[in-house]
Amino acid sequence: MGRVRLTARRSAREAVVAGGIAAVLSGIPSTTHAILTGRDPLEATRAAGSLVLRNRPARARSLVVAGAAAHVVLSLGWALVLAGVLPRRPRVVHGVVAGAAIAALDLGVVGRRVPRVAALPLIPQVADHALYGVLVGLGLRWQRGRAAA
Repeated sequence: MGRVRLTARRSAREAVVAGGIAAVLSGIPSTTHAILTGRDPLEATRAAGSLVLRNRPARARSLVVAGAAAHVVLSLGWALVLAGVLPRRPRVVHGVVAGAAIAALDLGVVGRRVPRVAALPLIPQVADHALYGVLVGLGLRWQRGRAAA
């Protein structure tokens, strides 16, 4: 029983580290796209904030704060899920598939019901999700490799 707890604790710690790194870096595709196309680079953050402040009128600043918080919580939550379902030594392809699956749920099921999310350009958002999955997978692989050494 003690070994199971230690393994679960280690897995959760690995997920939080990998998810934290992925949370910081996974927005690069959509942010780059927004800048290159003259769009507002914070629009995706405000869209995420509208998930939290859905039925309340909110100012742009409130949406950014709520969006940043939602992004961190969702990133860490998905990382915990991925730590449990990805292979012990995930490859890049595992991360891409995981990110695409998350994108299908986040953007296709939930996001299409939220006007601000639905209005975002789709390809950059899917790229963010794919990068997120890759970064979580690589982060888990790196940490698990270090732990085994």
